[in-house]
Amino acid sequence: MMKTKILTENEIAFAAEQLKRGQLIAFPTETVYGLGADATNEEAVKQVYLAKGRPSDNPLIVHVASVEGVRPFVDEIPEKALKLMTYFWPGPLTIILKIKVNGQLSKSVTGGLDTVAFRMPNHPLTLELIEKSGTVLVGPSANSSGKPSPTMAEHVHHDLAGKICGILDGGMSQVGIESTVIDLSEPDGIPLILRPGAVTKNQLEAVIGTVAFDQHLVGENETPKAPGMKYKHYSPDTPVLMVRDGDWAEAIKAYQNKKIGLLANKIRINQFKNQFSASFMLSETGEIDEAMRQLFAGLRALDEADVDLILVEAYDNQDVELAYMNRLEKAAGKQYFETIPH
Repeated sequence: MMKTKILTENEIAFAAEQLKRGQLIAFPTETVYGLGADATNEEAVKQVYLAKGRPSDNPLIVHVASVEGVRPFVDEIPEKALKLMTYFWPGPLTIILKIKVNGQLSKSVTGGLDTVAFRMPNHPLTLELIEKSGTVLVGPSANSSGKPSPTMAEHVHHDLAGKICGILDGGMSQVGIESTVIDLSEPDGIPLILRPGAVTKNQLEAVIGTVAFDQHLVGENETPKAPGMKYKHYSPDTPVLMVRDGDWAEAIKAYQNKKIGLLANKIRINQFKNQFSASFMLSETGEIDEAMRQLFAGLRALDEADVDLILVEAYDNQDVELAYMNRLEKAAGKQYFETIPH
């Protein structure tokens, strides 16, 4: 088993050199920490799947340091894609494009598709890492597959210590959930959002016009175009239940004989003081941006807190709340408090 080193910003050159040698380096982004490998190195990319325990038909996002970093892999960048790159990059937006036939990317990156997802992360350490590595990097979330995504270097170390070379520590992720994914691989089709994130449908439409959500359900033997569309995601080992705003008193009462972990805003935690075993504050008063930033960290913390059940604050499914609820519903298996017999 290799020793996994926590790396500082002064060790980026070392991290880049390890990537050139085919090693795996986790890196910080504004969304979550990514597990980096040279996207043109087939063996290195295969090691990403092994380290995460991730199904090999789940495609990987390619991280670039500039718009120019995309051009070697595509015949052209469509006008709408270029507009989005100009407006939202660097930032939490991933864009799926058609790629060149027999291009340079590892076949394991694409899952056998003729499309690839590209993103330019908004974190100075990782942009410098990509540039110094002299290549582009795959960067799925740096966690064990299916578990809550990591928003701190410590989360990565918890899941992947001994399996990867190093973790570039860039502090806590500022967005806290994975990027919005939009499919622009069909030039004449309506752009489709495959995964909601911090960049919302309204924001995208303000730049390129009509955008729709993809309603297609990925089949068992079908390769998804983007991560997070097919397999179980974001789930701690402890069962998770979503609780709507008006159901908290009843939920707390229903499970009073269990050790409850409370993942909610500060007001809610104070409301039920001494009626739960552990808590983690999502936000001060219910702010969605702070709740998104804290969601995965909270799920991880309460999973380690010796509780029987985690009750989590649910939001409305609209605008930026849609991204939060997309992750929470997967973590909870779409189970709300009232749907569970008690």
